[in-house]
Amino acid sequence: MKNYHFKYYLAASVSLITLFVYLASLRNEFVDWDDNSYVFDNPHIRSFDLAFLKWAFFDFYSANWHPLTWISHALDYAVWGLNPLGHHLTNNVLHAVNTFVVVLLVAKLLASWQAGKPASSHESRFTLIAAGTTGLLFGLHPIHVESVAWVAERKDLLCALFYLLSVMAYLRYAAAISLQRAKGTQRAMLFALCFFILALLSKPMAVSLPVVLLILDWYPLGRITTLKTLGTSLVEKVPFFALAIGSSILTIMAQKAGEAMASIEAIPLTARILVAAKSLIAYLWKMTAPLNLAPFYPYPQGPSLMSAAYFFAIALVIGITITCVVAAKKQRVWLSVWGYYVVTLIPVLGIVQVGALGPFLIMGLAVARVSQTLRSSPGLGVKVLSATLAILITASMAYLSFKQIGAWKDTISLWTSVIENEPEGAPLAYNNRAKFLEKIGRFDDALADCNRAIALDPLSYETYIVRGIVFKDLGRLDEAIADYNRAIALKPDSFEAYNNRGSAFEKTGQLDKAIADYERAIALKPRNAAAYANRGIAFGKAGLFENSIESLDKALEIDPYNVNAYVSRGISYARIGRNDRALEDYNKAIRLDQNHILAYFNRGDLYLRTGNKELAILDFQKACALGDKEGCNALQALPFSMMNKER
Repeated sequence: MKNYHFKYYLAASVSLITLFVYLASLRNEFVDWDDNSYVFDNPHIRSFDLAFLKWAFFDFYSANWHPLTWISHALDYAVWGLNPLGHHLTNNVLHAVNTFVVVLLVAKLLASWQAGKPASSHESRFTLIAAGTTGLLFGLHPIHVESVAWVAERKDLLCALFYLLSVMAYLRYAAAISLQRAKGTQRAMLFALCFFILALLSKPMAVSLPVVLLILDWYPLGRITTLKTLGTSLVEKVPFFALAIGSSILTIMAQKAGEAMASIEAIPLTARILVAAKSLIAYLWKMTAPLNLAPFYPYPQGPSLMSAAYFFAIALVIGITITCVVAAKKQRVWLSVWGYYVVTLIPVLGIVQVGALGPFLIMGLAVARVSQTLRSSPGLGVKVLSATLAILITASMAYLSFKQIGAWKDTISLWTSVIENEPEGAPLAYNNRAKFLEKIGRFDDALADCNRAIALDPLSYETYIVRGIVFKDLGRLDEAIADYNRAIALKPDSFEAYNNRGSAFEKTGQLDKAIADYERAIALKPRNAAAYANRGIAFGKAGLFENSIESLDKALEIDPYNVNAYVSRGISYARIGRNDRALEDYNKAIRLDQNHILAYFNRGDLYLRTGNKELAILDFQKACALGDKEGCNALQALPFSMMNKER
């Protein structure tokens, strides 16, 4: 009974240590890498109503289907708004809870492993040390920093939580079956299924769970010993497999809808196998020696078996597999853990929480076995040395995680870390850092990063697009157009290149060319609101107000949260005398963005022209307070003349 309660104290202690280390992330900001589409630029999460729930469950936003993740972000927004501290705090708490569950799960797994052995305090101590060590490794290892310090990876934390709870419930079910207890059996299986559904609703990588449960049935549960028992176990898992298949279909649909799925032609099956093998070995190495970790690793280009790295990876994966199969005749634990590791990582080939549990369990078992051996050793010095080493390793893990958390402090820190630690990712890192520098107005620094990226990878069409945007910001429109031309030459079907070149043409007054480019962009992505909005604005500048309204209608049909489209449509309505519709659009824009300068300015101008001078003054004052010179000028001009312009 004492050990039964102690494991909860142990789990709580490990969880609190983990939470303490991750307090450093509460100072971090959002990063412009998925945090924008998931949180601070995602208008959908800003209301928690039936419309939001419909969107969460039935829309493939951001090329994903994970409604529970969206609900989680919406709840955070309802409580914290866009204060990153609160969003990071939720991630920290989830990781601490996952660590708590890991300790209990490992203790339960080891209890199943030791079933049938004579009970002894020796074995109880072994179980607790292994569970505690595994929990510490899981909680403090720097390889998990990405899942915790990156707000957009909330999906990984949620999925891991329900995945682990599903396994816990299944172990309870298996225990009831082995003891031939009818009571609680169905309830435990129902809980396992419900937790599995919640895991799938958080992130589709949970599809590996049915296979993991089969592995557990084989070892350590010992429920699969013959073909007949294998059949029984498979029948039990039919609901799990059905859910996994359904989730996989939805995920494929979402990825295709978001154009995020590479075809077999783009990445051949042989290349995928080679990359998978290398990733399995690289991930093991990073867990063993977690130094110089980078937040991002690019997808390898041109993997080949003739490459020493890929040949070595394939040979090592085959060698480990054969060794585990041979060893399984006497010790099934190695094949079971290796199978778990491969099965949980293969669906995603990324850094995921549950995938690391297998190797961490092996490390925990090793530490427990060493501790057990040392306990029987008469030498006090050896015990002190071992305890010191254990403390140093734990402190090292905590320090490395603390350091890695700093890489996620903000967008610039993130991409600087990639540049410093992952040379193959440097071109993309320079490109992405340039995007953010351009966004915050540091155009010269952004241009320097673009030039560095192009020097490293002169065939990157994305970087020419980013540099074109920077040139446009600097007023160097001819150079901007030249860069967009280069991007189109490298990738003739680039939506971004045509859309941005259209914007540059528009700024030079070449409206016909601008509209033609927007038309090409629309042909490439008929469901992208930006090109319709840009075409609508260009039509308006060309005096084609009916065409402008039609194009902006389409933009708002696709994206009803596009503030600029409402303002632009309002301007076009005003120019054809439909002031009521114009006012309606300006009001919608201001409801969506209470600091939108152009919405206030143009609504003020509309009020002024329709005789509502007091309301016009209020809107011009608001625009002026937001830093708009035209709004300030309008206020100064009011006593002398009536304004009659939109912009």
